[in-house]
Formats: sequence, C-alpha cells, structure tokens
Amino acid sequence: MVDQITELLNNTKNKPISIKLRNDVVVKGILLDFDPTMNLTLDDAEYILEEKPVKVGKILLRGNNIQVLITPES
Repeated sequence: MVDQITELLNNTKNKPISIKLRNDVVVKGILLDFDPTMNLTLDDAEYILEEKPVKVGKILLRGNNIQVLITPES
C-alpha cells in the first residue's frame, strides 16, 4: 500500500492536487514534493474557505492533518 501511495504522489509531482484536511478545509495547489510521513509541499496553494479561494502561495502541509488526496487522475 505504501508503495502505491508513493508511486501515485511521484506521478502527481508538478501537477495540481486537491487536499481535504481533517478540519474539512480544502487546499489546492501544485504538488512540489513529499516525504515518507506524507508532509506535502505545494506551490500556488489556496485554501477554499466558505467556497471562496484564499491564495497563500508556497506551503507545507503536515501529513497527519490530511484526510483525503484528490489527484488529477481521480
């Protein structure tokens, strides 16, 4: 399972990704990198708050806050 997730994330590098966090906030951006604990670095990131995007630029999302990953192939 871990190998499948790693392969999926490797194939998604430099592509748009959407992430639903544990607090139900959605973050969208370009996946730059990730580590074994699923910490994700995104560029051109924006939070979707009350259905309105808030641009935040380059961010690091801590892996234990991630609930769902939505990749372009999903």
